[in-house]
Amino acid sequence: MTNLLLAIIYLAFISLGLPDGLLGAAWPTMSGDLDAPLSWAGGISMVISAGTIVSALMSDRLTLRFGAGRVTAASVGLTALALFGFSLAPNYWTLLLMGIPYGLGAGGVDAALNNYVAVHYASRHMSWLHCMWGVGALLGPYMMGFALSRQYGWQWGYRSVGVLQVVLTVVLIASLPLWRKRVAAPKDADTAGERRPIGLAGVLRIRGAAQILIMFFCYCSIEQTTILWASSYMAGVDHVDVQTAASYASLVFIGITVGRFVSGFVTMRLSDAQMIRLGAAIIVAGIVLLALPVPGAWNAVAGFVVIGLGCAPVYPCIIHATPAYFGADKSQAIVGVQMASAYVGTMLMPPLFGLIAQHTSLTLLPWYLLVFTVGLGVMHEWLRALRRDSMHAVD
Repeated sequence: MTNLLLAIIYLAFISLGLPDGLLGAAWPTMSGDLDAPLSWAGGISMVISAGTIVSALMSDRLTLRFGAGRVTAASVGLTALALFGFSLAPNYWTLLLMGIPYGLGAGGVDAALNNYVAVHYASRHMSWLHCMWGVGALLGPYMMGFALSRQYGWQWGYRSVGVLQVVLTVVLIASLPLWRKRVAAPKDADTAGERRPIGLAGVLRIRGAAQILIMFFCYCSIEQTTILWASSYMAGVDHVDVQTAASYASLVFIGITVGRFVSGFVTMRLSDAQMIRLGAAIIVAGIVLLALPVPGAWNAVAGFVVIGLGCAPVYPCIIHATPAYFGADKSQAIVGVQMASAYVGTMLMPPLFGLIAQHTSLTLLPWYLLVFTVGLGVMHEWLRALRRDSMHAVD
């Protein structure tokens, strides 16, 4: 039964990734059909991000009351509803409205599942689960591309992913007894009904919480800035033609997905802290490759792939380490705020680089990424030092 539940969680992570690439793949067509300027995609993205922040901050309260299984099922159902709303949208403003349940659902799944897996399963499963997110993120644009190439329209692309989400919602509802039967650890966050929700202010008062939140902010700033600007960097700096640059940009996603698959095996030998250090070091190596002043685009292509490989272990290993740092009774609240911090980085830092590049040069991208990588490393070592101090104090 434990393996069946784990398989369902794996499917849920694929489902979480499926919608992520739909808007970018469909927007050139959608904007024309809905008579919306090309730049307005950013408004939809920001509404979705705001929704994910809200639901992530609410995850501790909701999970305490309803349990991780019910929260996950309801969140996936909410995402399915939003996707069908997207497929029926007659105008841009409907898309903005549907972005609210879309973001609330995505953030709910992310926070509830990440903490559940961190508490109940080994680190390798966290890496492989996030690899499944990458599989979903790669499949989503393919499904949309298939719909557009066969002249079914972007509506069919959203609708087909919505159908998959409905099927998963039914599976999750049917699996609820498995979540309740799961043998819990004595300090299981799901059984902590005697405690009250900690809340944002309470999380910020926990020793070391600020450091791990900044780590998440820095990591997502690196990942999402790289994904958003890889194509533009190769076209603008290395003078690669636009179509080729667009195809090369997908290598970042491939690097992350393949890296997480491999990381699952490496975590059997290395601790979460060692994996985070290794990932940060590989990101720095990728940044160095990116910044090399050599002719051609080989260094940029290699650099973006290496950055993706370096990103692979960082996110899942930070999440998996959270219960060990703060205790399973506090981890759901902290993971929820971590997700919110991650979404803030995703929402703000890639557009900020766009403004910087517009007024200076795209060649600053490696240095921009390096700032956040250094921040990630410094916060990680600070957190480790605080934990050592706490252990000595207990002794």
